[in-house]
Amino acid sequence: MVKKDVAIITTVANFELYNITGNKFPRGIRKYVIDGKNGMHGIHSILYIFKKLKTEPIKWLILADEDVIFYDESIVFDLIDYMQKNNITAAGVRDGGDISHRTYNPFVFNTFFSILNFESLRSIWNEKDVLGNQYIIPHEFEDELKNLKFEYSIDSLFEPYYCFFLWLRRHDKNILFLDSEMLDDEISNAVFFNDAKILVHSWYARSYGVNKNHTDRINALVSPSDVQKNTTFEYVLLKDKTFKSRQIFAKYLRKIQMRLK
Repeated sequence: MVKKDVAIITTVANFELYNITGNKFPRGIRKYVIDGKNGMHGIHSILYIFKKLKTEPIKWLILADEDVIFYDESIVFDLIDYMQKNNITAAGVRDGGDISHRTYNPFVFNTFFSILNFESLRSIWNEKDVLGNQYIIPHEFEDELKNLKFEYSIDSLFEPYYCFFLWLRRHDKNILFLDSEMLDDEISNAVFFNDAKILVHSWYARSYGVNKNHTDRINALVSPSDVQKNTTFEYVLLKDKTFKSRQIFAKYLRKIQMRLK
């Protein structure tokens, strides 16, 4: 793995927070930002990523939210090396069983942090096929779940983006579930690879600078100098200028369809 083949992308709803945490994102790689102030996130971000970056020379793509605080960037690159050597297409944290307040599907990742073999997935990408995988097949996966620490639901389709991870699993792509531990605040979680801490996810990015409790809690997770610095840095900004209007129009159509039934 060479850094020129790696990029990181963040869908940002809170740029105040991103200007703090982004300083800790892995260095020496391209940074992309999707402007999420218009409500874009989740599956819409994933679809937009594959649309906008399909011609970019990216082999490995890191997805990380703005409330992710990286602790050791070298572990990120070690993880990518491991994935490359072991033919692993995606790595992340389960959305059920590993985080106390995420009690949903344990067979898929939460999108706050994941690493994708973008080159491999781009070669088989089919948006319609991806969206068509939002369903459950009983006993489909054989993951060992008995050691999970928290509640989960094997039948959950709680997040619309599950279809993406179900799609890649149904294409027999190898995945790696990373270890997670809850912090003392009982909201944040740390993510590990080979017992080394990669990052902490604070959650509640949209509350930063709005809710004092969450703002103080998140500030406690980063160094005081980073909070005071609050500087900008180079990244490529992507924005779907018609996304919000399309969503409003789609919602309007759904209301009309409901009335006609």
